[in-house]
Amino acid sequence: MPKVDIKKTELVWSGKYNEERVLNPVERPGPFPLQVSEIIDNPKVNRNNSQLMLYDNHENISNEGWKNKLILGDNKLVITSLLENFAGKINLIYIDPPFATGSDFKVKIPVGEKSEIEEKAYYDKWGKGLDNYLQMIYERLVFMKELLAENGSIYVHLDWHTAHYVKVMMDEIFGYKNMINEVIWSFKGTTISAKMYGDKHDNILFYVKNKGKYIFNADSIRIPFSKETKFKQDENGKWYRQYLKGTKKYYASQDFINGKWVIRGKYRYDVIDDVPSMITAHGYEYLGYDTQKKEDLLKIFILASSNPGDIVADFFCGSGTTLAVAEKLGRRWIGCDSSIHAINTTKKRLLEIEKSKDLMNKNNLYGKKARPFEILTLDSYERKYWQVKTFKDISDCIAFILNAYGAEPILDYTYLRGKKENALVYVGDLDSPITIQNLINAVKECKQAGGQELHILGWEWEMSLNTVIQDIAEREGIIIKPRIIPRDIMNREAVKNIRFFELSYFNVDIEIEGNQLQVELKDFIIPHKDLIPNSIKDKIEKWTDWVNYWAIDFDYKENIFNNNWTSYRTKKDRTLTLKATYKYNNPGRYKICVKVTDIFGIDTSQLFEIEIKY
Repeated sequence: MPKVDIKKTELVWSGKYNEERVLNPVERPGPFPLQVSEIIDNPKVNRNNSQLMLYDNHENISNEGWKNKLILGDNKLVITSLLENFAGKINLIYIDPPFATGSDFKVKIPVGEKSEIEEKAYYDKWGKGLDNYLQMIYERLVFMKELLAENGSIYVHLDWHTAHYVKVMMDEIFGYKNMINEVIWSFKGTTISAKMYGDKHDNILFYVKNKGKYIFNADSIRIPFSKETKFKQDENGKWYRQYLKGTKKYYASQDFINGKWVIRGKYRYDVIDDVPSMITAHGYEYLGYDTQKKEDLLKIFILASSNPGDIVADFFCGSGTTLAVAEKLGRRWIGCDSSIHAINTTKKRLLEIEKSKDLMNKNNLYGKKARPFEILTLDSYERKYWQVKTFKDISDCIAFILNAYGAEPILDYTYLRGKKENALVYVGDLDSPITIQNLINAVKECKQAGGQELHILGWEWEMSLNTVIQDIAEREGIIIKPRIIPRDIMNREAVKNIRFFELSYFNVDIEIEGNQLQVELKDFIIPHKDLIPNSIKDKIEKWTDWVNYWAIDFDYKENIFNNNWTSYRTKKDRTLTLKATYKYNNPGRYKICVKVTDIFGIDTSQLFEIEIKY
């Protein structure tokens, strides 16, 4: 047997080393500027009319001017972009990444007042198997370590599929001595099989940046003693227990509160068996999101490993459990996910947080509005990175998009890029929205080529362009079908089942009386429904069923949407208010931006100019 030169104990996978056995450096993309797409500044919940309005004043969580952050994008690009401002500043990271199960996971979306549909939440399939998965998680853990403060901790939530691999990987990245615990979450009611032992636990790896400085608030996560525990009080009112009559008294940890001694409870073990899975506890917090975790579980980790005002981050935020718990416990937070459904689910969860349970007193509702938060994206920077990373040149990228759409590339045209059956196809740029001029150029060339149907594939669209497309189509005597290129196309596994969407539009009525404005949503239109499965179309009874969420910025400025008013459907409350009112304090000209999000997570926005003359 040849001699093996072992320099260190480590996990090795295809791609970690090059052919010369030299460690491949971890690519560090960016940093890219994060773009603010929406600001939600303390919305006020009033379900009597299903409206959310701005607070006049809001409470800062810690630093003046801080806004919590919900980010849509590839978490590797997001993490490396955050390093510029947050390296060494995040106190706690919790992640619940894919487990390499080979499955797809879904989210249930309410449709109208009765039905629901299932959309893909995330993919857990890896083209090159385990090697791909390990490289993905390795790269992200390397950068997460840089984000952690010196007193910072990280919890990585896994199961039997990959926990043993990732443990060895984290030993290398964070240091073997900086592992504090493997925490076992033992739950009930999961898979039972006659061919294997039933799955009944997850593995959570708990590491720290610096073992000499990390936060661990053991008293904050004590477990109350059971009612059966036979404590007695001595002559001073202090609680004690004797295991055998006449033996030494054991005094429990206790505090003197309001003139009485109160038992603190017992310290936690590394097995958490008092928090059920979401499967068996759908209850108030269940959002229909696959692999959603209980708030009580995150409560333990956040209380133990952070203090009020600290920054808590989750880069696979999913349904937003980590962020909701951090919000309730007075922490600042940063969340990220690559799924628009995850972002929309989390956004609505935070808007509804007032009506959720108080984590410190389960008999009460939380009763507070969410502190200000902003929704950010990587925008075109993510797409450009994907293009450069994946393809030889832009033409190769366009060919890939056309193939995903089911079209063939064509040459010898200035604007047209493909053909699908009898339709010609135009593909928009990665780094700029489709404009009216783009549309006019494509229509002109389509007519010159003798085409009667034109499909426009675009990543982004000029504001209110959707309202003029059909007018142009009628004027030019040509069928125009605008299609949105889904961000899922940047996932090689997802592209096998990719679905394009029609660019929609809506109608609103605007009425002004003095300083009072009324905006009414009158219609939502998907012009061509040929891309929508019949299973979904069959559930649509009226036009409002297409709408999942709509919001208004009554003073739109600087291309940033400030959410001043909103109405939306939730799993529990399907009502949708179609009228919004607003009073202006000063006369003048204003821009109003109305945004509608459909059941597929697609945003459609229109801009209106008004004048207040009172």
